[in-house]
Amino acid sequence: MQMPKKIRECHYTILIQWSEEDRCFVVSLPEWGEFCHTHGDTYEEAFKNAREVLELLIESALGKGEPLPEPKTLGKTFHIAIV
Repeated sequence: MQMPKKIRECHYTILIQWSEEDRCFVVSLPEWGEFCHTHGDTYEEAFKNAREVLELLIESALGKGEPLPEPKTLGKTFHIAIV
């Protein structure tokens, strides 16, 4: 599914972690609150579900005329040393 341009331009955090307890990948969307989660049996499925949830959250907020949360971004470019 192609996301509308406005949604694709939003740079929100997607945190994907394996959960031994749940035996799946758990996704957190921190800009949207501490209880905003989804999951997937594979990393790819978890990421796909996260994008779908983000799309729904953004569309819902825009549809209600609510402001979108400010994306958390890194302040500086990372420099990687290869040893």
